[in-house]
Amino acid sequence: MTGRTAGVVLAAGEGRRFGGPKAPAVVDGERLVDRAVRTLRDGGCDPVLVVLGAWVGEVAAAHVVVNDDWASGMGSSLRHGIAALAAYPDVDRAVVSLVDLPGLTAAAVRRLVEDGGDLGACTYDGVRGHPVVFARSHWAGVVAGATGDKGARDSLRSHAAQVVLVEVGDVADGTDLDFPVAGPAVAGSAQ
Repeated sequence: MTGRTAGVVLAAGEGRRFGGPKAPAVVDGERLVDRAVRTLRDGGCDPVLVVLGAWVGEVAAAHVVVNDDWASGMGSSLRHGIAALAAYPDVDRAVVSLVDLPGLTAAAVRRLVEDGGDLGACTYDGVRGHPVVFARSHWAGVVAGATGDKGARDSLRSHAAQVVLVEVGDVADGTDLDFPVAGPAVAGSAQ
């Protein structure tokens, strides 16, 4: 591949179980959205796009994409993020991640970028998780299957034999943050 690998952070949801949008929530002194952008950048993704919706604000070092249809589910955010990549014709692949993965590390993203091929997914001790990587040749299929909260699930299933599983459990934690962390780690949200 001769082009770049972009990063796309899906961060548009309202965070019902979390108690509000996760993107601006501060965990360990940093907004989740800023941490997600930094992790993708440090892992080798450039440019990095962030899809926002329920909460919209400035995000340093990222191109913000606003999904006004965010309430329809993650699929609409994935479609918006992939569509925005049209502005970057030299991007060959996209690493798609979620805003609520505080245990994701740049080392895990770098491993996915380097070893994920045209269609790949991180695994944590053998369990498939996020982020995932898609070559441009897969984007139309990803967009076609991204409805409701399914995201890229159908596209990955239909190409299961081609998906490169990249183990990152030794350098990252793929647990998503569905509920607020008790104690001082979460300081609320920042504007």
